[in-house]
Amino acid sequence: MLGKIAVILHPKQDKTRRIITYQSLYWRKNMHAQKLDTSITPATNSTNTAGLTSKDIQVLNAKYHDLSIEQRIQQLYHDFELEKIMLTSSFATTSAFLLHLFSRCAPQQVVSFIDTGFHFPETLVYKEKLTQLFHLNVIDIRAETWKHEHTLKDQTWKTDPDFCCSINKVEPLYAIKNDHHVWVSGLMSWQSDHRATLDIFEERNDIIKFYPLINVTKEQRDAYILKHNLPFHPLVKQGYQSIGCTHCTIPGEDRSGRWNNKPKTECGLHL
Repeated sequence: MLGKIAVILHPKQDKTRRIITYQSLYWRKNMHAQKLDTSITPATNSTNTAGLTSKDIQVLNAKYHDLSIEQRIQQLYHDFELEKIMLTSSFATTSAFLLHLFSRCAPQQVVSFIDTGFHFPETLVYKEKLTQLFHLNVIDIRAETWKHEHTLKDQTWKTDPDFCCSINKVEPLYAIKNDHHVWVSGLMSWQSDHRATLDIFEERNDIIKFYPLINVTKEQRDAYILKHNLPFHPLVKQGYQSIGCTHCTIPGEDRSGRWNNKPKTECGLHL
């Protein structure tokens, strides 16, 4: 569960009535993976949507540990159904790396893009470029209009960036998360202290997270991009090495340009 309850008033509602913006979205379903390895036995009392136990996750991590990145992605579709796999991309600095891999290994996979309403114009251009280049099937996910407008008028990113991220990033994704068993993300361990603690698979907030790139070094990532002549985000040339929303991103090394002068290091999606 997220540590903070985000509360916001609908402008047309009585002020005594509050709306919980995202905790109410933590529905629990008793769903099971349909194509798991025979060594994995889904447990009916598990809280994650795939119905896996901690032992099952250990088995998956051991199974995938020595596989190449391409093999990990291909194996995922033997262990889980396509429609139960959720792939997200921010179309940020080097998103072409993961998206190129999936376009080759699993071209049928839908890509979910969280449109916060605060993206750099260059990010949207980059998104369209990669979509066309890799023939991606991208769907946009957004916050409810009145909630996004509240953060815009209130400039919530200045006073409570966690709340702003919750409204514009966390809640929209969590609205579709529970329809899936596995959430694929391109996190790499060198990107932050938190990400350095992650394994290939983990259970987080009732879903199984899959990080096929988690042990890829920065040098390996850059070498892959150069080998395949993949396009970088246009703002990389201006010194941006991690790119989020316009209000909370400045040029900087790795993730140092995110939420500058604030202790915040993650938007909340991966916590």
